[in-house]
Amino acid sequence: MSRLFTPFSLRSLTLRNRIVVSPMCQYSSHDGFASDWHLVHLGGFATGGAALVLTEATAVTANGRISPHDLGLWQDAHVEMLARITHFVRAEGACVGVQLAHAGRKASTKRPWEGGGMVGAADGGWSDVMAPSAVAFSEAYPMPHALSEEGIASVIDAFRDAAARALAAGFEVIELHAAHGYLLHQFLSPLSNQRSDAWGGSFEHRVRLTVDVVDAIRTVWPERLPLLVRLSATDWVEGGWSVADTVRLSALLHTHGVDLVDCSSGGLAHGVRIPIGPGYQVPFARQVRAESGIATGAVGLITDPRQADAIVADGDADLVFLARELLRQPRWPIAAAHALGAEEPWPKQYERAKLPKSP
Repeated sequence: MSRLFTPFSLRSLTLRNRIVVSPMCQYSSHDGFASDWHLVHLGGFATGGAALVLTEATAVTANGRISPHDLGLWQDAHVEMLARITHFVRAEGACVGVQLAHAGRKASTKRPWEGGGMVGAADGGWSDVMAPSAVAFSEAYPMPHALSEEGIASVIDAFRDAAARALAAGFEVIELHAAHGYLLHQFLSPLSNQRSDAWGGSFEHRVRLTVDVVDAIRTVWPERLPLLVRLSATDWVEGGWSVADTVRLSALLHTHGVDLVDCSSGGLAHGVRIPIGPGYQVPFARQVRAESGIATGAVGLITDPRQADAIVADGDADLVFLARELLRQPRWPIAAAHALGAEEPWPKQYERAKLPKSP
């Protein structure tokens, strides 16, 4: 029996299988608003059989966007179109979640197909880029200013307010983005956090912002709904954030109402060479799960149904997050179920396309 196609419960939610659509930036918003592109993009994954569909990184402030074209939840007006999307995704049998994010020092940059690097004010960029310390990601990125105590409090409030809007929009899951070199990760890593106050220095001080944001979200996010956190398990740099740090933080977050850690890596230091290969981040999910006691999700070059099934069956992770493979094959879950001999989650409208089972 395929473990990949067994249900999994997160608080009051029951996922129909263990396949999650990982957040994937689309850079297709105007002023933070979702569009028909997002409806088709995210809705297609729901009809394709995934259990949980997550939005791209969704900015909690306008100056917290990665690019001027990012999705946002910093104003009430953003809710209406997102509600249309969540309604459709849920109607197709999938659960739906939003990844809340703040880019920090990696904000105000060009879309990938525009070459990356800093966006000037004439092209919709902004100079109010913030970070724990005044240290730029690279020469191609803007120089940030170090957040004041008041600025940090404002960021925490922004995450809380975005979570309240997410609930109004019909989302059932929040994933907090504390990975890939964005603001919360910048506070976690000693490579980017050079503060000497209560927000920097020791492990306890560097994790404080992430914990405080989790606590703030939980004041508006119902007890019945799950809260996930994406962490970069390692910076892949000596002296940076480590797997041991991730285990320690994951155990702490579990006590603050976090239900699962989505284990990614990297993104904090520029020019780092990462030993990429199929399933290269799966060992992080296994270690965090085993040593912290929290459920985990595995992500990173997971493409083959049997590979994904083994991750769950072997206890490496509870959920499997797919990204680029789902862009190539939005109905990958249906094909995977067929390959593994499981019940195929076809939408009614497409059932006539089912292939006969192999003898």
